[in-house]
Amino acid sequence: MTDIEQEYLTFILKGEEYGVDILCVQEIRVWSSITELPNKPNYIKGVINLRGVIIPIIDLRERFGQPALEYNKQTITIILRQQSKASSMVVGIIVDAVSEVYKFNRQAIRKAPAFGNNIDGCFLKGMATVDDKLIILLDSDSLLNEEDLYRTVHKSETRSEQVTANVEVSQASTTSAPTLSSA
Repeated sequence: MTDIEQEYLTFILKGEEYGVDILCVQEIRVWSSITELPNKPNYIKGVINLRGVIIPIIDLRERFGQPALEYNKQTITIILRQQSKASSMVVGIIVDAVSEVYKFNRQAIRKAPAFGNNIDGCFLKGMATVDDKLIILLDSDSLLNEEDLYRTVHKSETRSEQVTANVEVSQASTTSAPTLSSA
């Protein structure tokens, strides 16, 4: 009995090669203008209208905590469709370049190492090697998780937390500051 192979579309992001299940890839597009939205996380760049469907566009570099690049005609957007739920979600991810399509069987995919609490490995499905290069395979369900993707911190909450922190620091410094006495 042979092991079933799964295909992955790979792409480059800051010099590293990543892969997503090709069954989640709806299409690959060159950069086009987007409509920006207010009060959103920095990695959400806005939305596009793709044949009547409004699709959010995510900068995957920023989503992974890396600096963004300036967009140009060589910038690539991969449109992904989540397959595992009854109501599918469609999202565009901005990547540096598209690389290859590879087939991997289950034995070729190694479990991602546990990083503890210091590194968030929730997007990692596993790792595979082709020749001497390591390909990071992403879990599209985690990558397209609606709750995590659209979570925002409201400015009013941030401001009140900063004011509270500043008051606590100010109070601590006034109570511990030495006093001068006049002689």
